[in-house]
Amino acid sequence: MKIYYRVFYTLLVVSLLASCNKQPVKSTTDAKADSVLALMTLREKIGQLTLYTSDWDVTGPTMRKGYQTDIKNGDVGAIFNAIGAAYTRQLQQLAVENTRLKIPLLFGYDVIHGHRTIFPIPLAESCSWDLDMMQRSARIAAEEATAEGLHWTFAPMVDIARDPRWGRVMEGAGEDTYLGSKIAAARVKGFQGDDLSAVNTMLACVKHFAAYGAAQAGRDYHTVDMSDRVLRETYLPPYKAALDAGAATVMTSFNEIHGEPASGSHYLLTDILRKEWGFDGFVVTDYTSIMEMLYHGVVADTAAAAAMAINAGVDMDMQAGFFQDKLEQLVKAGKVSEARINEAAKRIIKLKFDLGLFDDPYKYCDTTREKTVVMNEKFLAEAKENAKRSIVLLKNENNILPLNKNTKTLAVIGPMANTRKDLIGAWSAAGDWKKAITLLEGIQQTVSPATKISFAKGSPIDADSTQYLAEAIAKAKQADAIVLAVGEASWMSGEAASRTSIQLPAIQRKLMEEIAKLNKPTVLVVMNGRPLDLSFEDKHFKAILETWFLGTQAGPAIAEVLFGDYNPSGKLTMTFPRSIGQIPIYYSMKNTGRPYESDPGNKYVSKYLDESNYPLYPFGHGLSYTTFAYTQVKLDKTSITSTDSIQVSCTVTNTGTRQGEEIVQLYVRDLVGSVTRPIKELKGFTKLDLKPGESREVTFQIKPADLRFYRKDMRFDYEAGEFEVYIGTNANTTNKAKFNLSVAE
Repeated sequence: MKIYYRVFYTLLVVSLLASCNKQPVKSTTDAKADSVLALMTLREKIGQLTLYTSDWDVTGPTMRKGYQTDIKNGDVGAIFNAIGAAYTRQLQQLAVENTRLKIPLLFGYDVIHGHRTIFPIPLAESCSWDLDMMQRSARIAAEEATAEGLHWTFAPMVDIARDPRWGRVMEGAGEDTYLGSKIAAARVKGFQGDDLSAVNTMLACVKHFAAYGAAQAGRDYHTVDMSDRVLRETYLPPYKAALDAGAATVMTSFNEIHGEPASGSHYLLTDILRKEWGFDGFVVTDYTSIMEMLYHGVVADTAAAAAMAINAGVDMDMQAGFFQDKLEQLVKAGKVSEARINEAAKRIIKLKFDLGLFDDPYKYCDTTREKTVVMNEKFLAEAKENAKRSIVLLKNENNILPLNKNTKTLAVIGPMANTRKDLIGAWSAAGDWKKAITLLEGIQQTVSPATKISFAKGSPIDADSTQYLAEAIAKAKQADAIVLAVGEASWMSGEAASRTSIQLPAIQRKLMEEIAKLNKPTVLVVMNGRPLDLSFEDKHFKAILETWFLGTQAGPAIAEVLFGDYNPSGKLTMTFPRSIGQIPIYYSMKNTGRPYESDPGNKYVSKYLDESNYPLYPFGHGLSYTTFAYTQVKLDKTSITSTDSIQVSCTVTNTGTRQGEEIVQLYVRDLVGSVTRPIKELKGFTKLDLKPGESREVTFQIKPADLRFYRKDMRFDYEAGEFEVYIGTNANTTNKAKFNLSVAE
């Protein structure tokens, strides 16, 4: 089969190039794709533009049955939710052995935070601020996924999210544009590697284009409404960073923006994506989003929806089936050009060539490789290391943590303490929750053999029942220390998991209240997929560990932090509010004409009557078992020109008794602009590993290009003026200096 494809398409390419020798020389892949396109009927081209789910796994309402018949008829170019080397081989055979041109299928899947070996949810992983580690976890996910027959992941999700009510915050990198852009690029590089034709790399799909994370009221699939300035300055950069890193595909978002559904937005998909950014991969819709344009009310029927999407710039229809059903008649009616169909089909075929599927359609269907690659010891070790680095120590009064491994009696209590299913979180793909290691198991493996451990569930996750409470209190009373594990169920965050309350369920608060009354050394371990309102918890507990959903190796990772084998170093990438009434709350907000800080005693300033303006835990917050001191920010000069740069530095010292890592953060404020500017913007960060008493100077370079924004005239450029620059441990730092930028007129 491999020889057949090589000879057949090589001859076609040579023939076509010889007949077109007056045309510009094309790339090899371009020429190959054109050679296939020249043989295809309109119906066959439209088939390449169609993506259906198999019945192996379902991530939404199934719109169409009979996908296997569609494959044999050449009416589908890609399949998702089909995994396993043997199963994907069966489906690939249907295409290769039954269709006229034997064009191979593309297999996609939601490989979001691991495939079989499940890593921390992306929001948790972002709290490591470790770009190399995030690239490695995406690389491992690609290794496992490709071993199970997959070519394409619907990741990374790079939506900036500033409303924790939205359940899909767990899929992204948080609230910051700069950090989100860095993480987007790292994950793309991890999935795609250096060579798409390698059997262990896969296509990345940056999503959801665009601004899905800004859904009104934090309600999934809801409307997005923002200015073009906010769209370009805050929400678009991570998509662009992913494309600059080589992302091969883009997925449209469910939301509307500027009054148009994203899957029908010519402005997004053609004007920005193609013309401004030069993207040459293909665009796929999210699940049934072309169909959903009917509900948005911008099209009257299925044909109009298909026409709007294809003409806007969509290349592949996921699951709606409107392209398959309507495009042929739309071309005949002159409402869609065949040239547009050719353009879309060519983009898809090119990537199939890039993957090497025309050379060997079954290269990813190796059952022997599947058995040796999936969930191997190396991958599990990496998942554990990743999980440890994703944990954030929110609070540690009186140095309750780390706990002593030789504690005589330890009570492990709470609905999350011995749960297995919830540990891997939402969007855990092909992960098997039965293989996850619980917190209780992790503690049992870590403490001294002499330590007596008792366990009690304490409460359900969310059901209104006190049947477990008495046992928990009794065991807690007998213990020298308590680990209390609370949180969300895995289904309480993720897609279609928006919440109007981001407090933990009342039954868990009842359990916490009763345990807190005992006044015993207690560590609260919180497992969740979003920032929560932890005001109640902060009031009642002196030690709080934010562990998120950490995946397959959650239990051992948390235990190593609890007992000091690993010194926590994670820092928040989303702000934690004091109450839901503060939302949206994020560090890079703009000032008002009546800022609270200007006159705190005045009623007529921007503030709440019943709550502080400030968050419970700010962006960038995260403690350690040691302490760090920062010297005053120093500048190598106080004035720069448009051709110059400035060096910003300070010295960080480990002032505690343990070796520890500190994520040093650089922020800038533009004091006066032609339009209003944020009070702080992250512009750099680095992680230091310091021994007790060790000091190290950290230096950042700021160039005028780093100070660009969308000016009043909507040019993306910098302006002359005065700037403040900050270096510190979180976004609330006041350690600053000033410099001036002068620009020649």
